[in-house]
Amino acid sequence: MQRTTRTRAAGRTAATIAALAGAQAAAQTDGLERICGDCVFEKFASCGGFLEGATVDAEGTLWVVDLLSGNLLSVDDGGRCDARANTGGQPNGAKFHRDGRLFVADKTLGIVAYDPSSDEITTIADTYRAERLRGTNDLVFDAEGGLYFTEPYGSSATNPTGRVFYLPPGENASPVLAADGLAFPNGVALSPDGGNIFVGEYAKKHLLSAPAVGSPDVFDIAYVFARTVGGVGPDGMALDEDGNIYVAIFQGGAVDVIAPDGRPRGTLMLPDDAGTFVTNLAFHEGWLYVTEASVGEIWRVRVSSAGLPLFHQTE
Repeated sequence: MQRTTRTRAAGRTAATIAALAGAQAAAQTDGLERICGDCVFEKFASCGGFLEGATVDAEGTLWVVDLLSGNLLSVDDGGRCDARANTGGQPNGAKFHRDGRLFVADKTLGIVAYDPSSDEITTIADTYRAERLRGTNDLVFDAEGGLYFTEPYGSSATNPTGRVFYLPPGENASPVLAADGLAFPNGVALSPDGGNIFVGEYAKKHLLSAPAVGSPDVFDIAYVFARTVGGVGPDGMALDEDGNIYVAIFQGGAVDVIAPDGRPRGTLMLPDDAGTFVTNLAFHEGWLYVTEASVGEIWRVRVSSAGLPLFHQTE
């Protein structure tokens, strides 16, 4: 009798495990076909270098940066890469301001801005209080033109000293500490309503959600919003107009897609012959563009949803 009870219990446990596994598998692919159909990538451009910072200007031109050479590059519709300027440092993330300048998170220089109309590069922020920034990585503007940026260098899973800053709008603004104690905070993005920031904590393979600076919601807290799959961890991020978050998975050769409630919707895999150093993402005219840094290529996949408009794309 006891053996029969144990056998039935073991059977129920196995069935429960199988059901949970099935539910998890379904969640991981929920709606992915509605996002990109067969989700097949095509190679768009071969620029060479350690490509990062994919973003699209107000005229619809794709821009990327090369961490190794310091170049800022525009890429035309035919996939031709043109070096437009050089920061003299190591550019990582990049986003356009509404005034047409390209703001760049540079590992060695802090936050700099490039003006395509004059070819002038100016330093926007390179210190916090009396301390030199330790190396910036990615950035995003809020609706008012304030700038969130990450500072990961020197931090790790065992030494979580990374920080996120907010630079208020205005010419004479100084960075404000938005979050610290992070394990290599890499990519950064904003929720559709601007009330929360998403930070890819690269060394712990998860995304944090934290209240935006000045958020009126006193009950909001920072928490782990989602976890990523494969590779080392999450790099750059982009949101579509439905609130789905697309996350570049560095050394995973993939882009994870996360639903607005934090559930995994699926993983978009680059072809087997592509590199695995997926670094950054940008939406444009029905495509998701993806930078890969080990070979220096740009890939793209057709998507059904447009990207969430960024600061320079809104009025």
